[in-house]
Amino acid sequence: MKGSKPTELDFEIDRLTNSIQNVISGDSFDTAITLITKNDQKLLKKADWLFDWKKELSDPTKSIYKLTIAENINIIQGLISIEDRNDHVFMHLIESAKFNKGKQKVYYGVPGNLVSFACKLSNVKGYGGVVSFFAKTKLIDHYKLSLGAKVLYGNQMIIDELSAQKLILKYFKH
Repeated sequence: MKGSKPTELDFEIDRLTNSIQNVISGDSFDTAITLITKNDQKLLKKADWLFDWKKELSDPTKSIYKLTIAENINIIQGLISIEDRNDHVFMHLIESAKFNKGKQKVYYGVPGNLVSFACKLSNVKGYGGVVSFFAKTKLIDHYKLSLGAKVLYGNQMIIDELSAQKLILKYFKH
C-alpha cells in the first residue's frame, strides 16, 4: 500500500535445490507455484504463519502465490507476495511454512524456489528476470552470496538479469 514502510525481508536461503528436498531422506519433490485461491485462504491459519497473509491478500496491488509439492497441492510449503512494478517484480513478503523453518524443518529449498519463481515471472513479463526487495541489514551479505543480489541503495536489493537467469535455470529447467 502506498505510503507504508516496506517490509524488510528476512528469509534464509538454506539451499538452492532444483525443487524442494526432504531434509532427512534427501529425496527431491517437484513443486507447483500457483496463485492463492479463495479455498486456500481457509488453510492460512494465523498460528501457522508469522505474517498476516489474509491482510496481504486484501491488497489489490499484490499477487500471492503458494508453493506446494506437485503431487500434494493441499499442503502449502511457502508463500510469496509480489507486485508487478511495470519494469520489474517487487517481493513484499516471503515465508516458509512453520514446518519448513529452523532446525526441525522438513524441506530445504523453499525460499530459493519462491525467489526463483519471482525471477521467472519477471522474465515472462519481459523484465529480464529483474526482482527487487528490501532486506534486513544483517542478511544483505547472505543475499549477495546465495542469490547474487546486489545493493541498489540502503537496504534495497536487486536481483539483476544475470543472477535471475542462474536462479531460473536452477529451479525451472524447462
